[in-house]
This record gives sequence, C-alpha cells and structure tokens, in this order.
Amino acid sequence: MSAEPDSRSAPLLLDAEWSRLAAGWASASGMDVREEPTHMTLSMTRRPAGADELEVRLTTSRRFLVAFMTNGRGLAPGELARGAAAANAWNTEQLTPTLSVWNVRGTRPHLGGVCTLPLSCRLSQEDFDAVASGWIDQAVTMFARCREVFRL
Repeated sequence: MSAEPDSRSAPLLLDAEWSRLAAGWASASGMDVREEPTHMTLSMTRRPAGADELEVRLTTSRRFLVAFMTNGRGLAPGELARGAAAANAWNTEQLTPTLSVWNVRGTRPHLGGVCTLPLSCRLSQEDFDAVASGWIDQAVTMFARCREVFRL
C-alpha cells in the first residue's frame, strides 16, 4: 500500500502554475492579494526595525517569473544620487534582490528590488514558499540598509 504524496510537496511546472503557487504562498503568509490578468500584486507589512509596507508584484516575462518589490517610498530629486549609490553598494555586496532606482507607476522614482525564477523550473508549494519568503526577508533587509546607511 503506497501513501499518496502530500500535494504541498509535489513539484509543479512554474510556467503553468506560478499564480497558483503564489496565491498559496500569499494565503499562508497573510498577504493582501490583487490578481489581474497579467500579474498579481501582494501587499504585506513587516514591522521589525520599523519596516514599511512591502509591495510585491509578480508577473512573467518570456522566460522568468519576476518579483518586483518596493516599500513605496518615492525619492525626492535630491535623493537620486544616494539611491543610485545605495543600489550600487547593495548589488556589489548582496545582489539578491537586485536593487535599482525605477519608476513604474507614479510621478516619482523609488527604490525597487527584483528577483527572478526561470519558468522552466519545477517547485513544490513548500519550495516556492521558501524561495518567496526568502525574497521578502532579503527585501526587508535591503530596505532597512537603505534607511540606515543612506537615509532613504
């Protein structure tokens, strides 16, 4: 008699199942979720070290699942050089998430982190949860460093 495998441990192809995996992770993590045809936006608050609300936008490119993460704080014109310096320092030391100054929506640029996974990989729900939670932990650390070292 064989035991049926736990559905959380069965590997799924990311290309076909990324939104299901992301929704499962968001639900287990207590995040607010907004699903749209091309992307999913997740919002959460991490309070250690005075962290701001973190917004994660998941979407796909041709070959990757892409997570854009921001704390939503806009940069003033006088902060652009510090933002670029913060990105350069973080990317030299840590690289994940990749930090940059960008402006996707709105009138002011802001700091944003980006992480990716190949759509061709297979992950169980448990594995996806671990990877995505790691992204959040790294983003919280990244934004805390920007606040502490660069006053951003």
